[in-house]
Amino acid sequence: MFQFNRNYFILTILLFLTEIAIAMYVHDDFIRPYFGDFLVVILLYCFVKSFVKVSVLIAASLVLVFSFGIEIAQYFNMVEKLGLQHSKIARVVLGNSFAWMDLLAYVLGILTVIVIETLRLKRKNKIHNQM
Repeated sequence: MFQFNRNYFILTILLFLTEIAIAMYVHDDFIRPYFGDFLVVILLYCFVKSFVKVSVLIAASLVLVFSFGIEIAQYFNMVEKLGLQHSKIARVVLGNSFAWMDLLAYVLGILTVIVIETLRLKRKNKIHNQM
């Protein structure tokens, strides 16, 4: 079940660096709020697949449930209820504002992962079957 995958780990690092760049240098009304959320589920998916050998659908589902859980925690102001409103790390990790569009961005990100992984696996199987 546990198995290190270098390719997914490299993607995780690249996506993490992209997220940091977006957070530090992009202050617009689309890339930072929506594309960042779209990318973060892909980042989480790659992180899971870096260390756990699990199917695409299981990993994607776990990431989506986790992401929705964080967003629901934002809806209920969990950072404040836990007394962590002064913690910058807690505010960054848990977020501080609920948005329906974030849920859509998460779904679109996970659907993108599923499509890419499905195409990749089909291509891999096609190449394998030709040998």
